[in-house]
Amino acid sequence: MKLSKQFPLNALRVFEAVARLGSFTKAGEELGMTQTAVSYQVKLLEENIGEPLFLRRPRQISLTETGERLAPRVAEAFETLQQAIAEARGETEVTLTITCLTTFASQWLARRLGNFQLANPHIAVRLSTSDALVDFSREAVDVAIRSGNGVWPGLRVEKLMEVYFTPMLSPALAESIGGIHEPADLLKLKIFDPSDPWWLQWLEEAGVRSAGLEKRIKSFYGAQAFEAAAAVAGQGVAILTPAFYPDELASGKLYRPFELQCSDDRGYWLAYPENRRNVAKIRAFRNWILAEMKADRQ
Repeated sequence: MKLSKQFPLNALRVFEAVARLGSFTKAGEELGMTQTAVSYQVKLLEENIGEPLFLRRPRQISLTETGERLAPRVAEAFETLQQAIAEARGETEVTLTITCLTTFASQWLARRLGNFQLANPHIAVRLSTSDALVDFSREAVDVAIRSGNGVWPGLRVEKLMEVYFTPMLSPALAESIGGIHEPADLLKLKIFDPSDPWWLQWLEEAGVRSAGLEKRIKSFYGAQAFEAAAAVAGQGVAILTPAFYPDELASGKLYRPFELQCSDDRGYWLAYPENRRNVAKIRAFRNWILAEMKADRQ
């Protein structure tokens, strides 16, 4: 149904906020409105369209089929308006906020982000590292790089790379026990981290049974990159993703004693809200990182 000339644009803005936040109350807090005013604006829009946009249940709301179709288009429209206003004001620079896992950030992304900014000089980049799942509805984040199976409702995901793992250590540490000749030799050394399920999986696939990892002192370093640093320093053996350490392997700082590498069917993914898939800065980063990953594979 065509909007009347008198129809307030504010009702669409209120609808976008409620759809994004999943709450009349939260939308009101964001927009500086009472819950009653938010409900009134949504009701105006529903009356104008002639269809309900939300299913209202006690303490919960959800989009109707019509609301599901409308929400992403309204969000894209407001993003386009914001960009147009910024350009009219001469504010040509925009900021892309990325949240990323610590190891992926330090071992892959940070080494390449300069190339992205050279290709997109009008986009400023803000990178933060965290292993926690970001809530896009509550935090000012544009894209996230996550590890998992890629199933996150409400988000569009792009697979970046498979996750493989294998034991790695410093050559000097290997020589200290006369070399690593068979997988069981690794158990003569300190293990980072013996509670990591990757170790149990790799050792079992390598034919080592009853490794006794559960009896070892746990050593949780918080990120694979920190365990790799300890391995480079000769403090123990870490189970790592080889794709993150090509320089360390090439220079001899790290030694990979066996070709066997395993996968737990997880991967690294680029994730962002479905209703923001056409935002220019997000689209630019998506295209760039996928191209970089393709180049790496080749």
